[in-house]
Amino acid sequence: MSEPSLYERLGGVFAIAAVIDHFSDAVVQNPIVGQRSENPALREWHTNNLGRLPGLKFMRTLWVCNVAGGPFQFSATRPGSTVLGLEEAHRELKISPEEFDEVAAELGRTLDFVKVPTPEKEEVLAAFAAHKSEVTEGYAAAATAGR
Repeated sequence: MSEPSLYERLGGVFAIAAVIDHFSDAVVQNPIVGQRSENPALREWHTNNLGRLPGLKFMRTLWVCNVAGGPFQFSATRPGSTVLGLEEAHRELKISPEEFDEVAAELGRTLDFVKVPTPEKEEVLAAFAAHKSEVTEGYAAAATAGR
């Protein structure tokens, strides 16, 4: 018998959706990456585009389900270089490595809040961290262009 997938160990789509719901709301309120962010693109998104938040929560849920080995397939509205690539969706936000790390920390706090066991928490955070260079690509390109 094979070991259950991360998707199964997290509790499936309903548990993942609950995590994403809490996490997404926490990001909006986060002082570094949310409504009071020093990054004007993040501040704008988290104040003037909240009508899109339900759709973003849906897309984030699909992405996590897909990454975790679940039966749902993520299909980006702005496809990146791979099926799960995130660079195109985040390029214009110019997310710095430090801002990415704060979002990861917020995800970690959410996983703690819902009492995800340490092994699964570490797997989720590792899967998230694997996409750091994609998410911060717009920041890196802007920094290079500014030199």
